[in-house]
Amino acid sequence: MKIGELARAGGVNVETIRFYQRRGLLIEPERGQGPRRYGIDDLNRLRSIRAAQTAGFTLGEIATLLALDTADRSAAHELANRRIDALDHKIATLQTMRGALVRLAEACAGDDAGPCPIITAFHPTGTA
Repeated sequence: MKIGELARAGGVNVETIRFYQRRGLLIEPERGQGPRRYGIDDLNRLRSIRAAQTAGFTLGEIATLLALDTADRSAAHELANRRIDALDHKIATLQTMRGALVRLAEACAGDDAGPCPIITAFHPTGTA
């Protein structure tokens, strides 16, 4: 299949394929007497990359996963645990941010005559 067909089958655009090739995640086939051709192995690798991204892995981590032997359970397990820790940290950060915004929104919804706390919190001088 041509690059456009690979992209459609993998649910990405052509530039994503090219980006993955530049990152070394996908191999760019040799050019023959026409356009480069991709096979089912390329499509399966593309789908693996997308599935790993959906699971939260970074492109660097995906490259490591793709390079592992399928029997290397301990390395994959360690990589997954590191990603889980990173996601837990991100979730905690997002929860803190959400809590702060909820408090500001509640304060702004009050009947106080003063300025809205949301606006004053994000205004450079602290006042609108």
